[in-house]
Amino acid sequence: MRMLKEFRRPERLMGNAFELTVVSDDENSAKAHLESAIGEIRRIETLLTTFSDESETSLINKYAGVQPVRVGREIFGLIERSLKISRITDGYFDISYGGIDKRFWNFDREMTMLPDPKTVREHLKLVNYQNIILNPTDQTVFLTKEGMRIGFGGIGKGYAAEMAKQVLRNRGVGSGIVNASGDLTTWGTQANGKAWTIGIADPDNSRQPFSFMNITDMAVATSGNYEKFITVNSKRYSHTINPKTGMPVSGVKSVTVFCPNAEIADAMATPVSIMGIEAALNMVNQINHLECIIIDEDNRIYSSKNINLK
Repeated sequence: MRMLKEFRRPERLMGNAFELTVVSDDENSAKAHLESAIGEIRRIETLLTTFSDESETSLINKYAGVQPVRVGREIFGLIERSLKISRITDGYFDISYGGIDKRFWNFDREMTMLPDPKTVREHLKLVNYQNIILNPTDQTVFLTKEGMRIGFGGIGKGYAAEMAKQVLRNRGVGSGIVNASGDLTTWGTQANGKAWTIGIADPDNSRQPFSFMNITDMAVATSGNYEKFITVNSKRYSHTINPKTGMPVSGVKSVTVFCPNAEIADAMATPVSIMGIEAALNMVNQINHLECIIIDEDNRIYSSKNINLK
């Protein structure tokens, strides 16, 4: 009997570093599996991108305040699920945040000042998930205000990871990981038959995990201020923006969310990191199969009620 091995493939997709892993006893079939999963992620990237004028997402934005846009079932479904998460999180997750962050916040450059709060507030008038109108009969999406924009930055990677996993499972891959730059989904076991082990990054040293967890058939998403941030007047601001204030989050160093579905884990990581620790834990504890770990800026660790940290 041939030995099972883990085959890995790193790839830059959706502007992020992805790594896909499959467990197989045959290198050629493993390569074919990985190739088809990467093809699926590229397909989703084309669908969700706002960098191409032709994408359905760009068309929805282009006709904001003008007319509803008929879209395919896939985008319609993703927007529908995004709005559901907006309602659950009281608007702390909001895909209509699309147009704002890039204009005021560029965390890749040397920012030395915070943008003017008054200007930010002006633009926030366009941010409101309740102004995204879906018509299931015609399968149309309408942004009611001119200048509104949607973007899938908060949910797209998780959705892509989930869909890539689906492709691999449909091809008979019994075990693997799709890691979308820290948002990952796992199924099955390692080649040695043990559960996958993931490290929870230490916010002060992201190369060094502070804890390990064994998981299988589980997705994990992390949102932290240790990868992209700016420091203004010796205060650190994360690249996660609060859609209600337009200002970046401070006070929380990192959030890790666990749930069976990567799309939900990805979408929930943002609201959990901005809505305040008590409110976030309260919300997570009310949702089945959702767990989280939060580390605040004083390195205090909070976790939802079913988490068992090693």
